[in-house]
Amino acid sequence: MTKTKAGGAPETKGVLPLNQIVAGDCIDVMQSLPAGSVDLIFADPPYNLQLRGDLHRPDNSQVDAVDDAWDQFASFEAYDRFTQEWLTAARRLMKPNGAIWVIGSYHNIFRVGAALQNTGFWILNDVIWRKSNPMPNFRGKRLTNAHETMIWASREEGAKYTFNYEALKALNEGIQMRSDWVLPLCTGHERLKDENGDKAHPTQKPESLLHRVILGTSQPGDVILDPFFGTGTTGAVAKMLGRDYIGIEREESYRKVAEKRLAKVRKYDSAALQVSASKRAAPRVPFGQLVERGMLRPGEELYSVNDRHTAKVRADGTLAGHDVTGSIHQVGAALEGAPSCNGWTYWCFKKDGKRIPIDYFRQQIRAEMGKADT
Repeated sequence: MTKTKAGGAPETKGVLPLNQIVAGDCIDVMQSLPAGSVDLIFADPPYNLQLRGDLHRPDNSQVDAVDDAWDQFASFEAYDRFTQEWLTAARRLMKPNGAIWVIGSYHNIFRVGAALQNTGFWILNDVIWRKSNPMPNFRGKRLTNAHETMIWASREEGAKYTFNYEALKALNEGIQMRSDWVLPLCTGHERLKDENGDKAHPTQKPESLLHRVILGTSQPGDVILDPFFGTGTTGAVAKMLGRDYIGIEREESYRKVAEKRLAKVRKYDSAALQVSASKRAAPRVPFGQLVERGMLRPGEELYSVNDRHTAKVRADGTLAGHDVTGSIHQVGAALEGAPSCNGWTYWCFKKDGKRIPIDYFRQQIRAEMGKADT
């Protein structure tokens, strides 16, 4: 459990407060946590909307806009200092292969983007969340603000990071996921209410947005930090998807709503948490292993998938084709006059008069390796 020092500052003593909401200022709390301990950060910082006076609809009813104290900054310089400080604290917490997502509007996201780069992060993508049901521009003096921008960044240039490409592609009906996401605002049953029946938080994010972020850029068991936890959307989705979360929130009213919400969330079962994996993530199987195990014999003839070429298997796991020797990929590329070739799907063996790609044996070995891991 996270203890609290006199004065309310959190005291973690090097232990991560997993699946808890820590009360306090996000910078102070992050500085108290152990370095290099977080896999993914999702941050929804104050937007610094700079509202001047109340906002009214054409019928003169007042819009429930973001006018809370936490969104008030004396100047752009003050906001920039705050941004630099929390990003520096966040970067310290990230594992070398960790990543961060920051969401914002036109009021702040460009300043946040510059601060990310100045702090040493490496931007991977900016993603447009296009709202399918945006709030109209009541004054009619500007375009309807129908999107927000998210920045996805790794800890530094050249750093590794998690990207579940195949899972996001499957989520998008087999089409590569684009950087513009059309998702609705948080409304209806998902919109949380406080004890008075009013909106619990003015900028509550939809679970669909966090589902896509967490599914695509983290793994089950990862630690996900949200330094501006609000009513706990990040924690709720992380819990459902089998990730651990850490929430930081200084506003007691938000913490109460989030705690009540998280208590009702159930983790998906282990089978449901499995997602489509990248082929690159599958265990590597050398072609020579097929020869060692007698699945293919030295001297056995292989046939190209287009029926134009043949090659013989050699004892060291290479092939000998017409005037060319080398790996299954090199020989296939040379015979086709191509810059590259996937030898696993190019070369076939004969069985009962049928030609079967040698990848059949590779998948058999991979299946055995998977059983050994369980």
